[in-house]
Amino acid sequence: MSPVVEEIRLSLPHIELAAHIFGPEEGLPVIALHGWLDNANSFARLAPKLSGLRIVALDFAGHGHSDHRPRGAGYALADYAFDVLCVAEQLGWERFALLGHSLGAIVSMIIAGSCPERVTQLALIDGIILRSGPENDAATNMGKALQAQLALAHKRKTVHPTLDRAIQARMKGLVAVSREAAELLAQRGLMPVPGGYSWRSDSRLTLPSPLRLSDTQAMSFVRQISCPTTLVVAEEGMLASHPQLLDRLPFTLKRLAGGHHLHLNDEAGAALVADCFNRFFAAP
Repeated sequence: MSPVVEEIRLSLPHIELAAHIFGPEEGLPVIALHGWLDNANSFARLAPKLSGLRIVALDFAGHGHSDHRPRGAGYALADYAFDVLCVAEQLGWERFALLGHSLGAIVSMIIAGSCPERVTQLALIDGIILRSGPENDAATNMGKALQAQLALAHKRKTVHPTLDRAIQARMKGLVAVSREAAELLAQRGLMPVPGGYSWRSDSRLTLPSPLRLSDTQAMSFVRQISCPTTLVVAEEGMLASHPQLLDRLPFTLKRLAGGHHLHLNDEAGAALVADCFNRFFAAP
């Protein structure tokens, strides 16, 4: 039998977000945050396998069925973090756990580091706050970001002539995913347009970041996290090649077979991640 999934819309003071809800009302409150250019269906395989949790899986702003930010606004990490805190306020959750993949893991760490009193547990999948280059490159990076923002006005979204072509494009994206994963993401991520299909995600999401955290700044968030934290490191994912960085983290690390989207690519990967997190959330 298919798991019962509730679709909701959250009208925040500044934007409207879409979300899926999994699990019993009395379950441990968890906000699940997906990766860059993904959507709430990132947790379609994993969430039903997690026990005793009330999971609200968001579509980040600019993703899936959530609103895009107003013209002239951007998608900084602090903006995502503020959205999540507003969601918690609307749900009446003073304290809650966070489940984050990739970008969602980064945002989760931003929240847990800056508002440690709000977060009870942190479950991360193949994502942490990474240093983004030498500090003396800040001016150059800012210039590139501003120029890219100006150039975006003259670009048009790609239109895929068929649904299959759109799904194939997602399979071969910056981070490759399985056919089944791409199909799940397409359910919330594609929209029909004249001539075929286009992805719903805001084009501004592809712009380079104007400001990036230094190594010292990133580690300041890590040091402020006070809740129990487990990080799943995918053996063929994005973190496996950074052992020195992983060694600096005061978290419980679980290395599992699979790629960056191991929780979504197939049922076997989702089961591995679920087993890890069920033990984590059940721990006293």
